Amino acid sequence: MLKYNSMELMISVASRFLEDGVSVSVGTGAPCTAAMLAQKLHAPNLLIIFEAGGIAPLLPSMPISVGDSRTMYKAYQTTSMAEIMEALQRGMVDYCFLGGAQIDMYGNLNSTMIGTEYDSPKVRFPGSGGANDFGSLAWKTIIVTPQNVRRFVPKVDFVTTPGYLTGPGAREKAGLPPGTGPYKVITNLAVFGYDQDTGRMVIESIHPEVKLDEVKKNTGFKLLIKDEVLVTEPPTDEELKILREDVDPLKLIIGREAK
Repeated sequence: MLKYNSMELMISVASRFLEDGVSVSVGTGAPCTAAMLAQKLHAPNLLIIFEAGGIAPLLPSMPISVGDSRTMYKAYQTTSMAEIMEALQRGMVDYCFLGGAQIDMYGNLNSTMIGTEYDSPKVRFPGSGGANDFGSLAWKTIIVTPQNVRRFVPKVDFVTTPGYLTGPGAREKAGLPPGTGPYKVITNLAVFGYDQDTGRMVIESIHPEVKLDEVKKNTGFKLLIKDEVLVTEPPTDEELKILREDVDPLKLIIGREAK
């Protein structure tokens, strides 16, 4: 097994959740890298969607924005942001990738602000972009983020993108489509899913050489733990080879640790 860093691990694991023939909306960075890896390795018919309008491109190299011309290379269609959002509303997007500055036990995401006063926050972030639309309307949301107590908090300071809100039934009560919501959370320490009865985050696997206590220590809320916690399968030599040579040879994304 080739040596790998935490970013390569997260991207490899995330790519495995994308089946051949499904549709996925991605932004730049790790989500795009994971989608490219999946398309080149095990999901050649993966339909990649970019917020700015590119649908099903054959990405020649790593784009630097959702409007980069490479997101339209040999695309099935080049359309508009409005049509991408309409596709979400029509239930045509299977997966979306998201991140954020904070996440809570129900998968609610904050990418807006840190603090209690909206008009004068401690920190102001870029905001939603299309994250609220994607997290509200895509069937399954995959969250890729580094893990620490500053990010994994008991309650997010601002709900930019709804997860399961306050628990079972809350999404539907808020008017969101039944059956949608957070699916997986992939961090530099572990992989999490969601308990169907409570809507809370649950540990599914812990990465190699990571201890359960380390995961707990870097989480600001009580995690649900399955009776049997698996060890995450590390990146294969084939995944690393494609990731390093074909997907991100300039190491724009994989050249750094996830922190």
